[in-house]
Amino acid sequence: MPVLPARRRGLPASLLAAAAALYAAAATPAAAAPVVAVVPAAPVVAAAPVVAVAAEPDWTAAPAGGATGSLRPAFYLAGAPGTVLEDRLALDNPSDRERTLTLRGADAHNTADGGLAVRPAGTTAGAGAASWISFGTATTVKVPARTRAVVPFTVTLPPAALPGDHPAALVAAEAGGREAAVRVHLRVGGPALAALTVEDVAVRGRGARAEVGYTLVNRGNVTLAPGLSLRAEGLLGAVPGRTHRALPVELLPGQRVRLSEPWPGAPLLDDVDLTLTVTAPGAAPASARASVRLVPGGTAAWAGAVLLTLGGAALVALTLVRGRRARRGPPAPGQPVRAAGRTPEHELTGATT
Repeated sequence: MPVLPARRRGLPASLLAAAAALYAAAATPAAAAPVVAVVPAAPVVAAAPVVAVAAEPDWTAAPAGGATGSLRPAFYLAGAPGTVLEDRLALDNPSDRERTLTLRGADAHNTADGGLAVRPAGTTAGAGAASWISFGTATTVKVPARTRAVVPFTVTLPPAALPGDHPAALVAAEAGGREAAVRVHLRVGGPALAALTVEDVAVRGRGARAEVGYTLVNRGNVTLAPGLSLRAEGLLGAVPGRTHRALPVELLPGQRVRLSEPWPGAPLLDDVDLTLTVTAPGAAPASARASVRLVPGGTAAWAGAVLLTLGGAALVALTLVRGRRARRGPPAPGQPVRAAGRTPEHELTGATT
């Protein structure tokens, strides 16, 4: 209990008690009142409903179902020269508006990198299979909403048509819109010749990024599905190449494509002889060779190339020396062994006694 000052000891007891209570209250710090943060309530905003806007379905073109209603990925037609072939094209319009489509035949060809494409309208050569395709008078077709239209067409093979494959397509186009092409595998009866060549082999890049570029040419009259293998031989023996694998290319008759093959096993420093072999069912294997000196960049690389060349020369010289020794053979029994290029001591040269 706090002690009061001495001069106030004579005060009445009641006053002393009251004063003591006040003094004690003043000496004790007041407890801090709790602070309550008042945060204004955020306005409640109702979330806008999410409305999914579906894209309008596209129309499609495909071969009409056969007698059993089965779907076909493409048309497969074959006949002798002078034959008229018939089939049907299905046009589906699942949208809510009418579509006006223009139909035509087109020649198919390989792009430079091996893909498949069709000739644009108005550029088809007169001798191509596109000129054999006819829709009669139905070259423009109106397909109502949510309707399938089936359009017949004919392929008239000329009497002088050459035997083999004649790749083509049926193309449906909407004015100002998209085009859709349906493949036509067309074969004219007669001798079939499968033949291909590989040309222009060259190496690009180094190490794991190296690749071998080459050109494939279909010199026959049928479509080919080629496969490829790569064999490599360096100064010190075999170098990892590429085992045989099927190429993702459909090589059409008379077409030339430029392709490349990854070569992750290429050495950084070597003189390599490459042999590229291409095969296809029914065709004789075709091979092409190329020699390449693989040298990494930088001054150290040039030094390594010099050492590589010197090592190759030393290897050739050692092989020649060993060959000469092997051809010379051991001396006959009883014949003295003489050092090359030196006359033995005490040898008599024509002296008589």
